[in-house]
Amino acid sequence: MADIRTTSIEADCFYHIYNRGINGELIFKSDRNYSFFLNKVVEFLTPVCDVYAYCLMPNHFHLLVKIKSDLELSSLVKATQTGLHSPQNIFSKQFAGLFNSYSQSFNKEYKRHGALIESPFKRKLITSDKYLINMIIYIHQNPQNHSIVHQFSKYNFSSYRSILSKSRTLLKRDEVIELFGGVENFKLSHLRTINLKEEF
Repeated sequence: MADIRTTSIEADCFYHIYNRGINGELIFKSDRNYSFFLNKVVEFLTPVCDVYAYCLMPNHFHLLVKIKSDLELSSLVKATQTGLHSPQNIFSKQFAGLFNSYSQSFNKEYKRHGALIESPFKRKLITSDKYLINMIIYIHQNPQNHSIVHQFSKYNFSSYRSILSKSRTLLKRDEVIELFGGVENFKLSHLRTINLKEEF
């Protein structure tokens, strides 16, 4: 089995990206921290991937993304003149930018020093539509599974409510709803118990 920290990143593929604070430390302490992180996701990750789901927890996070096509990534390389030629390198560079920018801000706010988030980030290739659907549900159920809230649907820092809303979002909302076969089935599917702990 491939190492979850070194699984190669390929264009046009779905990945579950997840990571946690060093030694399980908190990486989000306020609503402002969560919002800032999501803004950094937009800044650093949406140029190289589409975001289908996310959940930000006090000491870890989950992202479900689809890497953009080779053509789109090639255009990014030309635009930025980075000289990086593989999705792996481009994506890793953007993720490093996200982590560094967020960590610097967090450290400044809380007067701490050193690394905040484990490195390298962990990733799992999503190999089927069934796996993709179950992973979206699992990510949304995470706050309830960790006993942060009694009902995952009420958690403020996951994509569940954003997918159901009409407000502006960084998510591929229409694609997620289509994957589930409509809004009602999206809701019903989330009532199933999903246990993917063996993936982590």
